[in-house]
Amino acid sequence: MAQQAGFGRKYFKAFVSGFFVAVPVTVTILDRLAYVARVEGASMQPSLNPDGGSSSDVVLLNRWSVRNYRVQRGDIVSIVSPKNPQQKIIKRVIALEGDFIRTLGYKNRYVRVPDGHLWIEGDHHGHSFDSNSFGPVSLGLLHGRASHIIWPPSRWQRIEPSIPTDRKPLLNGSQKSSEDEDL
Repeated sequence: MAQQAGFGRKYFKAFVSGFFVAVPVTVTILDRLAYVARVEGASMQPSLNPDGGSSSDVVLLNRWSVRNYRVQRGDIVSIVSPKNPQQKIIKRVIALEGDFIRTLGYKNRYVRVPDGHLWIEGDHHGHSFDSNSFGPVSLGLLHGRASHIIWPPSRWQRIEPSIPTDRKPLLNGSQKSSEDEDL
């Protein structure tokens, strides 16, 4: 009987020590590398949740790839909502800092994206709360880049950056000339 109690204590100690190693490692991975998130709503249809309310896509959000705020036009990103800091939203990057964009209902018809900001939009324009509602988004709110759809299994795929032709910037920041200063 005493042998069994010693045996149980040994496994309990192993479990506790493993737990105290696993938790910090898991927290570090989720904080620095990547985590999964369920995409809800219709704002990213047809790219994400193409079936509507019947199922939700689950995506892998790569935190490591955005650590230096390196994103490109067409990336699907997760950001902290500028209107509700308790919420994260997933949208497509349409324009980068310095780009000129024609908006879809924002207070100004044309906007130059300020330094340190992005212009994000949902793919389903009529059903999206995005930069057309709240303007350019600070890079500091960037949380991760969606790199893969991991659920449902029938939709397993890598997410490639793409922008609809009608939403491309009018002039991107790398094409600036001296004439742009007049705009």
